[in-house]
Amino acid sequence: MTSDERPSITPKPDGPFLVRDLQRFSNRNGAIEAGAIVALCRCGGSANKPFCDGTHGKIGFSSPKLEGRVADTREDYETEKITIHDDRSICSHAGTCTDGLSSVFRLKKEPWIDPQGASPEEIIEAIRKCPSGALSYTVDGVEHRDQERGPAAIFVAPNGPYEVTGGPQLLDTPRGGDASTEHFTLCRCGGSQNKPFCDGSHWTDDFNDDKN
Repeated sequence: MTSDERPSITPKPDGPFLVRDLQRFSNRNGAIEAGAIVALCRCGGSANKPFCDGTHGKIGFSSPKLEGRVADTREDYETEKITIHDDRSICSHAGTCTDGLSSVFRLKKEPWIDPQGASPEEIIEAIRKCPSGALSYTVDGVEHRDQERGPAAIFVAPNGPYEVTGGPQLLDTPRGGDASTEHFTLCRCGGSQNKPFCDGSHWTDDFNDDKN
């Protein structure tokens, strides 16, 4: 499949995500029926979430990145056997790392990552569960940033972002050079300072979507 044939996601300026040819689309309740082209809400206000109903135009939704956001930079945490890479700018704060391996990913401690807190195998398992791509790792000089997970998919996280896997094209969107193109999370609450990516603002903004 050439790049032009791959499924794509286009964040429309001050509007929805326009998704083309997505092969898998689901929420916690299972598969969601969707056509070949679908517009997904990213202002947080649609009455028909996850689909856009035009509310963005009524509430004056603005899509540019904001000043003061976390910069697109990456920190490295090294041991002889593994280096953990962390990009806070695209973290969705899903908690899979801190909940799953708190000896390495430590809340309210500095540095917040201790690469010696568990075995490389345990660290790799935890990093592979990161939905946003904020975490990756290097072993033997080879960085492992992406995964092989089949067709492109979007999962609508409960009261959270769109979790994208499978490497659809994200068009018209600059990103940090170290960011994964295979998996990433996209804001759907409208509050992220780093749109179109989720920055965890759904937590502080108490975003709620009972249907998905």
